[in-house]
Amino acid sequence: MARPGPGPDGNGRALTPARPASNVESRALRGVLGRFATGITVLTVGGATPHGMTANAFTSVSLHPPLVLVCVGREAIMHDTILTAGTFAVSVLHGGQEAVARYFSDRRRPRGAAQFDAVGWVPGPITGAPLLVGGLAWVECALEDSHRGGDHSIFVGRVLGTARSDDLDALLFFGGGYHRLVCG
Repeated sequence: MARPGPGPDGNGRALTPARPASNVESRALRGVLGRFATGITVLTVGGATPHGMTANAFTSVSLHPPLVLVCVGREAIMHDTILTAGTFAVSVLHGGQEAVARYFSDRRRPRGAAQFDAVGWVPGPITGAPLLVGGLAWVECALEDSHRGGDHSIFVGRVLGTARSDDLDALLFFGGGYHRLVCG
């Protein structure tokens, strides 16, 4: 007879969902997804109506061709701004940029170009979208495709250009709050 091994949680306990996924409440789902640490970025669009927004729904999709994705709420100003511009940039935030993350998630900040007066930035050499000074990495993209994803759109960007710093101090979002991860 085989002896039972440790369960999925490593302590001999079986993990069973509290209820079927179709009945998951938004608050419960937010609590579960909050257990997944993510990096923090600021998405930006340049041009006549520049805009920025904090986002942690960013990931690589493919190296060949070079593609990334960002998820943006369909009600967010950034949603239609990306569709209109056809380009966007992503600034990956440094561990010391929590104030920048909070600023670009605050709906009370100024609109248009004035919202960038409070932060250091340079225009992206390819798209002209603001790239935030002091970040860990920067990606400029052309909008390749978009897909409906519930109350969000999934924007797939073809990477046009990149840059990175040598710093390893990252800003993360975990458990409903910002945290620093210092490596090296």
